[in-house]
Amino acid sequence: MNYQLSYLPERTTSPREKGLTMVMDKGLALREAEDMLQISGAYIDIVKLGFGTSMITPGLKEKVKLYKEAGMKTYFGGTMFEAFVIRGAFDDYRKYLDLFGMEYAEVSDGSIVLPHEKKLEYIRILSEQVTVVSEVGSKTSDVPVPDDVWVGYMKSELEAGSWKVIGEARESGTIGLYHKDGSVNRSLIDDIIEHVDIDDVIWEAPNKSQQAWFIKLLGANVNLGNINPKEVISLEALRVGLRGDTFYRFLPDEMKIKKA
Repeated sequence: MNYQLSYLPERTTSPREKGLTMVMDKGLALREAEDMLQISGAYIDIVKLGFGTSMITPGLKEKVKLYKEAGMKTYFGGTMFEAFVIRGAFDDYRKYLDLFGMEYAEVSDGSIVLPHEKKLEYIRILSEQVTVVSEVGSKTSDVPVPDDVWVGYMKSELEAGSWKVIGEARESGTIGLYHKDGSVNRSLIDDIIEHVDIDDVIWEAPNKSQQAWFIKLLGANVNLGNINPKEVISLEALRVGLRGDTFYRFLPDEMKIKKA
């Protein structure tokens, strides 16, 4: 903070276990990544190299090194895991992680059909090699996952060894946690909150309205993911009530505007 203003919520500090911000790098140049870290690094905890971009990103080792030296938890998007698995090349995926010195990995089944017991097996195996984050949900609206199944999947994946579970929303914010118009799937989210420790959940929230909704509901230290690299500072302003959408969230009642 550049100034100590009253009634700003207390934010967790790095290394965080909650209040996490996960940024999606969909192909930043190394210089762009350096610029992002220079201005926003204090507010970023995780960098996901989105979907399968790691396979085709020039200078990948240099970028991974940059993020790791900045203290970022870095991993390849779950689509990369799925691309290996569907080809029967899981052992090669493990070698791929080692080749780039990865300490984190995402296990997902948003694009492929993967029996859940098999997914849990992959989580158990990988958790002996790296820290695992797993994603729950589908990337297509025509493959709905019932609320109770979502909750059961999240709980069992945490039990299998996942450090955090991610609620799928896709980069568009119109799948899984959200309806096609981007509005929140409230019944699903309520079920998750009731049955899963919210500190163990990273909610994908690529859009400002979704970020503000979760902050209003769960506070400044909610875990949020799929954040645009250029919007990290904007998100932090939302988290602490320094943006219109959450301006009154942390103020005492006597300071709030009373409507007639």
